[in-house]
Formats: sequence, C-alpha cells, structure tokens
Amino acid sequence: MVNDSNNELKSRLNWGTALPEAHDAMIRLEAVSHHVGIPQKLLELVKIRVSQLNGCAYCLDMHTKDARAAAGESEQRIYALSAWRETPFFTPQERAALAWAESLTRISEGVPDALYEALQEHFDEREIVGLTAAIVTINSWNRWAISMRTVPGTYRPDLAR
Repeated sequence: MVNDSNNELKSRLNWGTALPEAHDAMIRLEAVSHHVGIPQKLLELVKIRVSQLNGCAYCLDMHTKDARAAAGESEQRIYALSAWRETPFFTPQERAALAWAESLTRISEGVPDALYEALQEHFDEREIVGLTAAIVTINSWNRWAISMRTVPGTYRPDLAR
C-alpha cells in the first residue's frame, strides 16, 4: 500500500464512486449475513480474522473499530484473535466460525468436512449460509481495498452506514 515515490499512502481510486453498482452489490451481499441471527460480535471477529489473513489494513482498521464501538468487543479478544486457537477467550461457536472463515479464505487448501460438521453443531442451515456470505463478502471487500489502496485510518464508525 505504500506509494514507492515518497512513502505516502495514496489511494488509487474510489471504486465505489467509479462504479456504484459494484459497491451496491457488495452491500446487498453483506446484508444477507445480518438477517439470519448471527451475533454482530461474531461477524466482526470473522471480518477481522479474514482481514488479518489477507493483510487488509483498511478493513482491519474498520472492523476493529466496529467490533469495539458497535458490538462491544473487548480489546483482549481483538488482540488475541490471530492466536485464537491458543487462547481460552473464544466460545466453541466462535471457534467453529473462525476455523470456517480461515478455511474459506485459504480456499486452495480445501474445506474439510470436519469443519462443516463442527459448524452444524452451532449453526442451522440459514446461519451457515449467512456466515459463509459474510466470509465471502469480507474476502471481496479486502480485495477491493487492497487493489485500490484504500487508505487505512480514515474510517469512522460514528459516520458509517
């Protein structure tokens, strides 16, 4: 994300303004995950973890802020998220969702049946589809933000949505 000529962060373009239909389609897909009963706190954890894996600074900035402001997430859990398997801070439901998110983000490694079976212990079919939509969407948002060099640090939860 660094501009090679002077080390300043500089966005390539605002893709949502350039093609609002693409941005609107992303918003509609993301909305699916918010209407199936998955807790907002869990959705934010998934978005943060996927953004960590993809190295998306803008989305990390956004979703850590949203996790704290909108979902009431603790600093401790946000800081430990990259090592969620090694901490006692996450519920079995959250662990199943985080493992699913990691697998779908690293899709070329395959998606084991055991992960799907673990999901079924904590989520019904609609929730699994909604969670999957959230993961697909954050992976896409990450690709938009990284490719267009969306500058992190500018997101404000109080002005969002």
